[in-house]
Amino acid sequence: MQVGNASYVGPADLPGELPLFPLKGVLLLPRGLLPLIVFEPRYLAMVDAALAGNRLIGIIQPRFDAADDVEEGSAPLCEVGTVGRVTAIAETGDGRYQVTLTGVCRFRLTGEAEAGLPYRIGRITCDFPSDFELRAGEEEVDRAAFLAVFEAYLDANEMEADWDAVEKASTEALINTLSMMSPYGPAEKQALLEAPNLRMRAETLIAITEIALARAADGASTTFN
Repeated sequence: MQVGNASYVGPADLPGELPLFPLKGVLLLPRGLLPLIVFEPRYLAMVDAALAGNRLIGIIQPRFDAADDVEEGSAPLCEVGTVGRVTAIAETGDGRYQVTLTGVCRFRLTGEAEAGLPYRIGRITCDFPSDFELRAGEEEVDRAAFLAVFEAYLDANEMEADWDAVEKASTEALINTLSMMSPYGPAEKQALLEAPNLRMRAETLIAITEIALARAADGASTTFN
């Protein structure tokens, strides 16, 4: 799999440790693009270190049972995150970075290293070999059913889509992009991340969306917190 200027064939191509960027409600999937504005000094330092090394950063959510007032540097983290490679960066002129990460593969967090740095370093294993296979499992997805629910959601929220672009998109790109863009909460985003394969991710997104549509029909919000 080619990500920027680097090629990743399998889990052995990933390091055993990488800097962690805890972000609540943020989802990055393999081959997905995640734009970020980085402004905190510790994360500016993290980006600098990544650029000086392998350009890899781990995107991971704080655990849902963590208290809202727990300091980010010590909040417990979810077990599964995604390795992202810095594939674009721009300086804003006011001390911030505009960064784009491209998803490489998911990882399991096995612990943290005491590195004496302002940002956290995670010990990881990458045991999701299908993440390295382009369009793996597409043939198992009911694309028509997925698109039907997507269209129902758009209609319920008076939104439109570029259907020509949708039809041209690969099933993997469609499911992963809509999963990342979905307006759902941290728990739902984590469920989409941890789905074992593309079919299960599609079915999970369908189920979450159907619940949102049912709530909307009852006059409740279509989003989850």
